[in-house]
Amino acid sequence: MRNLSYEEIYQHLIKERAYNLKILDGALMQMMYVFSGRTLQRHRLAFFSAPHLDEFQNNPDIYLNDEIYADVVARNIVPFPLRFDYDVRDGRHQELIHPKAHLTLGQYENCRIPVTAPLTPFWFLDFVLRNFYYRARAPHVDGLPAQGDSFEESISPAERRVIHIAVPA
Repeated sequence: MRNLSYEEIYQHLIKERAYNLKILDGALMQMMYVFSGRTLQRHRLAFFSAPHLDEFQNNPDIYLNDEIYADVVARNIVPFPLRFDYDVRDGRHQELIHPKAHLTLGQYENCRIPVTAPLTPFWFLDFVLRNFYYRARAPHVDGLPAQGDSFEESISPAERRVIHIAVPA
């Protein structure tokens, strides 16, 4: 889906039902894992915020009366996708250029921020909820379990020496 606008990508995902979870505000979450036996080979975990809020236009009280969505309806919010990828297939990993586990922001082709390990569904959901739906006055994510399981680390020593994202162990 190269060279498509964010809204076109979002609409394609909706049409194809290519998501695992649709949040009340229209945001989409994808969680795809590939295993060989019990070994994780690759994953794609993506969060697509809604490019527009038709539901907000039709029923604004749903959002305005709920603090959780106060940030998402603000006019200064720029919707963009984020994606955590992991891939250990031969020929995919290039130290510092294409880390085994990485975070991509937006649709930037070469944006690959190293991540210490692949993410479990728990850590991915925790990341999205804490960073996009957290309210200081209503810390609803505080009810989540304190810790989830983690996959084995995959970051190289050189990738650890640059800015990277750490998955709790």
